[in-house]
Amino acid sequence: MTSASGSDADGERRIVSDAAGVVVLGACAAWSLVTAAAHDGRPEGVLLAVLAVAAGYAAGRISGALLPVGAPFAAALAGIALPVVVPHLAPGPQIAAPLGHAGATAAVLTLSAGAACCAAWAAPVPAVRFALRLLAAGTAVLAAVLGSTSGFVTCLAVLVCSLAAGRTRHRGAGLAVLAAVTASVTGLTWAIAARAVPGGFVAALEGRLTPHRVQLWQDAWHLLGDDAALGTGPGRFGELSATSAESLLSDGKPHSAPLQQAAEQGIVGVVLLAAAFGWVLYALWRGPRPTPVVLTAGAALTAVAAIAAIGNALSFTAVSVGAGLLAGTATARPLEPPSRTPQARGAGRASAW
Repeated sequence: MTSASGSDADGERRIVSDAAGVVVLGACAAWSLVTAAAHDGRPEGVLLAVLAVAAGYAAGRISGALLPVGAPFAAALAGIALPVVVPHLAPGPQIAAPLGHAGATAAVLTLSAGAACCAAWAAPVPAVRFALRLLAAGTAVLAAVLGSTSGFVTCLAVLVCSLAAGRTRHRGAGLAVLAAVTASVTGLTWAIAARAVPGGFVAALEGRLTPHRVQLWQDAWHLLGDDAALGTGPGRFGELSATSAESLLSDGKPHSAPLQQAAEQGIVGVVLLAAAFGWVLYALWRGPRPTPVVLTAGAALTAVAAIAAIGNALSFTAVSVGAGLLAGTATARPLEPPSRTPQARGAGRASAW
């Protein structure tokens, strides 16, 4: 009787989580259409991103239920191969420009590292777990070889967080820390854009971010001030930004997902973007997988969110699909739960807090 009631309660939590996801993603799509109609914008990119996340999440839920080890392992291999085999993926559906250089490459490899570590926690054989973690470490090496310093750092950070997750019994506290990290990185980009930090600090950051990117952020901040409610309309940053117009190699984006949302879709767009990330963390918190799997996926998605806050990663369909796939895999209920390993024992749903 206790088992049955527990299963029913878990099912109700999953229904609430899924319903919240539908509402949030639907609101993101609807608001892009509203702001596009108000300012003659182009919502195709936003709609494609929403569709990519939803499709990836659904595929992850299905494959994660059928193959709790094989699905994330296959996703990790695909993510590792993508920057090598297809080095010229463009934002959106087109194939013509480099894979966001360090930004999108770092995001894809970070998701691959997270998937490999999730597969490791799901594997019942110690030798397989070690091999999968070695694969995660290999993604960091690959990032360094491809010239992505940020990817090297984030892949190692995900691996370290995954190992630490084995000793963490309260997933709620861990996810709260990850949310705080994302908020801190986003807040820093906004402070730089608003020139609310000391000039010397900005000058030091420009060495890493480049003055051009900082100027794009400042343009996005000014465009937000022109229409804080509706923004300028999806896809219109490039034509309204003086910095973007003066650049011969501009892609028409401010290279910061929160600032792009702010400039093109106003404050409501920013709130919806934050709600989408919050929904993912909520789904992980309420998910049936062991705490180490949940926190590993959360760490990888947080790293991608940080990369997207200072880069153009979310403009690439591969990143959106990968993020949804990892989140779906980490929230899927395996049809036949694997034997609990010593590391994961006691770290399941009962220890959510």
